[in-house]
Amino acid sequence: MMETLIVQPKNKKQLLAVEAVLQALNVTFKKEKSYSAEFRNEIAKGEDDVKNGHLTRVSDVQNIWKSIL
Repeated sequence: MMETLIVQPKNKKQLLAVEAVLQALNVTFKKEKSYSAEFRNEIAKGEDDVKNGHLTRVSDVQNIWKSIL
């Protein structure tokens, strides 16, 4: 039987303990990092800015500062 468990340790100590138990039981696992809510909100805001045309275009990549300023 194959099942997936999602474990959400609250701190580094819990994470290390869970990893140690899994290793001791020879259970394979993988780590996935998630982004903070604040970061996800910033990305969404940036995407909205682009959709609304609030962006700076670089016309000359060889002279980036001249084309921006």
